[in-house]
Order: sequence, then C-alpha cells, then structure tokens
Amino acid sequence: MKNSRRSSGRLLLLGGLFLLASCLLSLALGSSRIPLSQILRILTGGEGEGADALIFRHVRLPRTLGCLVCGAALSVSGAVIQGVLANRLAAPGIIGVNAGAALAVTLCAAAGFSSLWAPLWAFAGAFAAVLTLALGARAWGASRGTVLLMGVALNSLLNALSDTVITFRPELAALRHDFKVGDLAALRPATLLPAGLLAAVALLILFTLYNELDLLNLGEEGARALGMDTLRVRLMFLFLAALLAGCAVSLAGLLSFVGLIVPHTVRRLKGRSPGSFLPLCALFGAGFLTLCDTLARTLFSPYELPAGILMAYLGVPFFLFLLVRTKGGHARDRA
Repeated sequence: MKNSRRSSGRLLLLGGLFLLASCLLSLALGSSRIPLSQILRILTGGEGEGADALIFRHVRLPRTLGCLVCGAALSVSGAVIQGVLANRLAAPGIIGVNAGAALAVTLCAAAGFSSLWAPLWAFAGAFAAVLTLALGARAWGASRGTVLLMGVALNSLLNALSDTVITFRPELAALRHDFKVGDLAALRPATLLPAGLLAAVALLILFTLYNELDLLNLGEEGARALGMDTLRVRLMFLFLAALLAGCAVSLAGLLSFVGLIVPHTVRRLKGRSPGSFLPLCALFGAGFLTLCDTLARTLFSPYELPAGILMAYLGVPFFLFLLVRTKGGHARDRA
C-alpha cells in the first residue's frame, strides 16, 4: 500500500510538472514570443500596457486556460465513460457524446440564445447522446464491441443532424466549421468562466467517487454483490461525464481522441495503484491538450493549424492500435 501511494505521489508530481511546462510554453510561444521573465513581470503586475502585456492578457492567457479546462474535462469524461460502458475504446469524440453537444450548441445558436447558455445546451446534448447509447445497449444486451459500433453510428447521425440545421441556417456555417475542426483560436472568453466553473464542480465531485468507479469495473454482478445500486451510479457518472464533455465542446468544438489517448496512457503509467486515476487524467489531459495546441500554432508558423486537426493525426493511429490490441474493447488492460 505504501509503495502504491508513493507511486501515485510521484505520478501526480510528474503530471503537475508536465502541466506547468505545457502552460509556460503556451504562454510564451506564438506569432510573437514572450520571454518567461516578462511573463513573470506581467503576472506580478510589473509590466504596463505594452504590446506583450496585451497579447498575454487578451490572447495567450484565455487560450491557455481554455486548453486546461477542455483537456482536463475531456480526459476525465473519457475515463468515466470507458468505465461505465466497460469498453476501453469508448471516448466522447468516438461514441457521439461530443457530437450531441455540438448539435445542441448549433440549435442554441439557431434559436438565437446568448452564447452564455452554450455550456448548458452542450451538456444537455451530450447527456442525451450518452444516455441514449447506454440505455440502448442495456435494453438490447449489446456486447462491448457492439456498443462501440452503436456509438460510431450515433456519432454520424448527430453530425448529419447538425449539417441539416446548417443547410437551413447557412449563416451558422462558420460556427459549424469551428466546431468541426476543434479550434481553440475560436474560444469565446464570455463562455470560459461559466464552462470552467461547471467543469471544476464536476471534476471535484468525480474525484471523490473513485471507489464507486472501481466497483463498476468489477462488472454488473460484482458491483451488485457489494451492495451498489448500479443503475443509479451509472446514471450519475454519465451525467457528470456529459457535463464535462459539454463544457469542453462549448468552448473549443470537437476535439477528438483526448478522452481516448490520455486515460490509456495514464493506466499504463499508474498500474493498479488506487485512488489517483481521475486526478492524473485531469493533470495529464490538461497538459497534453495545452502542448498540442501550442505545437499546432507554432509548427507551421506563420500558418496556424487547428488543434483538432493535429489531435486527429495523433489519435487515429492510436485508436487503430488499440482496436487491434484489445480486439474491439473486449480485452482487459493488463496494466
């Protein structure tokens, strides 16, 4: 037990250092570079209203904060959904959760609601999508592989519905494009605070429920034998996972594969030490997306690649590798 706690402590420290390094790179690099010494002066109030200070406060800092919120939210959401659906290949961007959130936000814009309502609309769409998938799989007794295929089909249907809305409301085409590519440059500061607060609340609640998530991983019969009301607990986890995915989509659009890559990587690093899985997913997910966004906007300078496109280049090979290795999600991770 002591060794497990020591290992978890080391990983939390590693995750914190990785997150710090990613944030500093995100704040410093871009079309114009800001030295770290100047960043420290701006943060401590020693820098006035120069060009670097304005760029830092109005561009770099909101974008970095958005990366942190979206990365942590999508990673933890993916980890929870994988546990609830008992399929390690399930992730918000693959099984239609993100697409449900995007459809809801598109409908929100089409109905003329303020962007401040976007996080709640996105949550409603994400929760409806994941609940439809979970209840459908339960009613039909679907296998884990079938659940994944159902999610892919649901994802395509929800994307088609979004495109249908755009067909009748072509003035929303720019919004739909931003959602499809997953671009942090299109982040709206007006939605950052409400989405960030909702995500923080959901994360804090989930961090206290790691025992319940571990019990769900024992399977339906094992969890019930230990006295768990599995239906109520699954719905609670799906509610919180959908809230996290909805917050991320309302800020940055369809950032695929974050909720797949990070939980698998953390499982390999963590092994079987209990209690720290979701916080580690949050730390590494926030740092990973922040680093990817920094690379996306600097690798091809002066051109800026949307972060969602870079994530697709990274995520598709990773998904195919896992698909072969786990036989469609059936095989248990041996870590």
